[in-house]
Amino acid sequence: MKRYYLGIDTSCYTTSCAIIDSDFQIVGEARKILEVKQGERGLQQSNMVFQHTKELPKLISELPQLPISGIGVSGFPRREENSYMPAFMVGLGYGQSLSHMMNVPLQVFAHQENHILAALRELKIIPSEPFLALHLSGGTTELVYCHYKGEGIFDSHIIGGSKDLQCGQYVDRIGVSMGLPFPAGKHLEALALQTTEYEPLPSSVKEGWISFAGPCSAAMRRITNSMNDKDKSNLARAVFTSIGNALEKMITYHLQNKPVRTFIAVGGVMSNSLLRYRMEHFCRRNHLTLHVAQPQFSVDNATGNAFGAAFLEEIRG
Repeated sequence: MKRYYLGIDTSCYTTSCAIIDSDFQIVGEARKILEVKQGERGLQQSNMVFQHTKELPKLISELPQLPISGIGVSGFPRREENSYMPAFMVGLGYGQSLSHMMNVPLQVFAHQENHILAALRELKIIPSEPFLALHLSGGTTELVYCHYKGEGIFDSHIIGGSKDLQCGQYVDRIGVSMGLPFPAGKHLEALALQTTEYEPLPSSVKEGWISFAGPCSAAMRRITNSMNDKDKSNLARAVFTSIGNALEKMITYHLQNKPVRTFIAVGGVMSNSLLRYRMEHFCRRNHLTLHVAQPQFSVDNATGNAFGAAFLEEIRG
């Protein structure tokens, strides 16, 4: 008889829930991107909490009514001391309440681990050897050295990333300044795919750490009211090319000290087809096995938490 596992994630910009069966297949999934006013580039935590509180019951009601054997939820951004964000308290509270009322186990993961687990779901395993995980999102640009210790616990160390502006912030600042909606990633990508021509932007990497502030400032200086569609496409292409260049430099630096065979790329920015292409070719050249979630599961969603809960219970069972 199949068993079913619920996942919940209340991140900075998406409320989501999902059900995974004991074969690790998705049987139900619902999510909603939080509303951001036109022209703005983010939300206050209090607004996130309000929207999550309003939307999560509606989304859970869209899932099929199935007997739940376990629950996985994001309780904090990263598995490190003092990692906290109020938005995650909404999902954690629901998870704790449902776990008590249903008398089923609750597994609390980091939001970062939820992304990693979403990419591993199709493998149906969690690698026992250390691996590198690249996490790119609106608020995160991190290269993480991970070692799964068992029982849902990852030993994770941030070894690289951005020292200033995050990758998603870089994309959103350029996109919004060009008049695109927030979040701007998919809209800027659509522009970038219209051309292969661009005037290069710089990429700044020092000792395995990226600075996106300089490239962003250079890109902002090119934005004018008189930009035509070709100008916008060229700039969009230059932005994603500069990001890809910086990522390759950063990863190459850290592979010298942290040689691994497995590389996992996760987060909303990794739904971008241009960056996925760059990572695929980079990993092939460096003899790395790459794992990414399908684009719709690279962005914030709860399938990783559901898979994590299912994986732990099934291997125990």
